[in-house]
Amino acid sequence: MRTRPLGRTGIQVSPYCLGTMMFGRVGNPDHDDCVRIIHRALDAGINVIDTADVYSSSETEEIVGKALKGRRDDVVLATKVNGPMGENPNRAGNSRRWIVTEVEHSLRRLGTDHLDLYQIHHPDPRTDIEETLSALTDLMAAGKVRAIGTSNFPASDLVEAQWVAERRGLARFRTEQPPYSLLNRGIEREVLPVCERFGLGTLVWGPLGMGLLGGRYRKGATAEAPERRMAWVPRHMTDERTLDTVERLALLAGEAGLPLAHLAMAFTVAHPGVSAAIIGPRTLAQLEDLLAGAGTVLGDDLLDAIDEIVPPGADIGPLDVAYDPPAVTRAALRRRPPGERAAA
Repeated sequence: MRTRPLGRTGIQVSPYCLGTMMFGRVGNPDHDDCVRIIHRALDAGINVIDTADVYSSSETEEIVGKALKGRRDDVVLATKVNGPMGENPNRAGNSRRWIVTEVEHSLRRLGTDHLDLYQIHHPDPRTDIEETLSALTDLMAAGKVRAIGTSNFPASDLVEAQWVAERRGLARFRTEQPPYSLLNRGIEREVLPVCERFGLGTLVWGPLGMGLLGGRYRKGATAEAPERRMAWVPRHMTDERTLDTVERLALLAGEAGLPLAHLAMAFTVAHPGVSAAIIGPRTLAQLEDLLAGAGTVLGDDLLDAIDEIVPPGADIGPLDVAYDPPAVTRAALRRRPPGERAAA
């Protein structure tokens, strides 16, 4: 695979990034099979692997560590921190206390002495961004982390972090990992332009629409989806508008002589603001199918037709696992006290 710059980090990455969320008890519990999938991806030219401490309760990082023995130097290795790793409330979030503790755990599980990219998995409104950046800056100075990034950050949070880093003399976030697919194009409005403005690389997740763009789950047949997927993203998998849009996209792909999955992947990597799209195969067969479409290039006519079906900057339906800020999730932040609501 040809490589692309990861923002202004100087790191070159393949257009496809191997996501590992399906490795371990929540997806493929066979460690040896997962290792084979990782090796096949590397042999095919994928050079960046993304994981997280919370995937399968840290089991996934251990699998990745096994797979990278003897091949670590050839891989851009990224992991994430933020999610709860137990019942203790201090074993989660973006505090200095947790970050400097958890990075050691991730390094041990991954069998390495450094991370090429350490990402904050979600915003943590309870923690000052300066606290987070200060801890990450120290990890970079210690040689344990080469670059730092974010995941699921709104555009406003990305800008604030850049300002804080500049004013406090701290390391800057260099990447962002947002959701992006044919069905969810909301990041085209602000997140991608902000990333391009500040030179951030992007590793976009969910390019197959959480499975709906893989060609297997179609309208009237989503009941065949695994129970775990239905429990995880039930609104997304059953939203009528989303399913109708998938049918229109499938028809367009068929007219173009392409599998729907290949159309979906080619769309995500066509955007100039996207460094790489994260694929998350559970089986070797799924990986092989995606690799078969890696050379697909969409012409302007086909991209225009996609825009007619899903307007630029539009999110067609609900994406259950997308980050929503407190201003959206907490009603109290949107409502004055009853006694102050009258206009006069």
